[in-house]
Amino acid sequence: MLQRTLAKSIHVTGVGLHSGERVALTLHPAAENSGVSFRRTDLTGEQSEVIPLTPYLINDTRLSSTIVTENGVRVGTIEHIMSALAAYGVDNVLIELNAPEIPIMDGSSLPFIYLLQDAGIVDQKAQKRFLKVLKTIEIKEPGKWVRFTPYNGFKVTLTIEFDHPVFNRSNPTFEIDFAGKSYVDEIARARTFGFMQEVELMRSHNLGLGGNLSNAIVIDDTDVLNPEGLRYPDEFVRHKILDAIGDLYILGHPIIGAFEGYKSGHAINNALLRAILADETAYEWVEFPNDKDLPAAFHGLPNVA
Repeated sequence: MLQRTLAKSIHVTGVGLHSGERVALTLHPAAENSGVSFRRTDLTGEQSEVIPLTPYLINDTRLSSTIVTENGVRVGTIEHIMSALAAYGVDNVLIELNAPEIPIMDGSSLPFIYLLQDAGIVDQKAQKRFLKVLKTIEIKEPGKWVRFTPYNGFKVTLTIEFDHPVFNRSNPTFEIDFAGKSYVDEIARARTFGFMQEVELMRSHNLGLGGNLSNAIVIDDTDVLNPEGLRYPDEFVRHKILDAIGDLYILGHPIIGAFEGYKSGHAINNALLRAILADETAYEWVEFPNDKDLPAAFHGLPNVA
């Protein structure tokens, strides 16, 4: 299977969830083997240089996955756009923005899916590299855990737990095996969510300033406040899977393996990536010059332009 990039540059504007700032975002095609990278167009000098993404740049995981470089450059809330890039198998792209945060759009990855569809996806000449999990790698923290296990495909299983009546109405666990299920149908529309009391606390700390009922599910003491309700009966756990897929794609390569988590979040997801990279016996890099040898989970990547 070949690497992929965009057929053309594409532009969109939106609002940062936490900053409340208006953000201009542009995605550009990028060369083979360049990976996913970011550039802040509102900065100058060294701070305006291109930032090649790696798991080791995720140095702030409060409420989102945020790049923080040695020069203090920040690019926040990258998980939703990364999730969309993973769904379309985009290996190489330059993401430019004029603010410290990717726009939240509607709180899901669907607007970024539409953006990629508008740009078109093209094959490149170099082979796509996959990280294949060879043995179980697990991170445990108080009250939560995540793990990779060997699996000839890509499967995600997550469980959430909240002591709140809204969450008692739906299944707290969701599993999706991409050999038979579509990311766009099953995951992309799931929105971020938060509790009303948390929103008020965040705003007192100058966070969540761009959040509203059009870009997040907001929950009060008893119910969902959004008048349209939920997009899926179990939208909350599906959004956590959306986040996890985006967090894992910060690796810059698709993963052949199974990911499982209980009450996972951005910090522990990133810790798992660092843990597997630190153990050279836990994985291998593989390529598939003949697409017939691809695991079935990757046969369903949307067609290129």
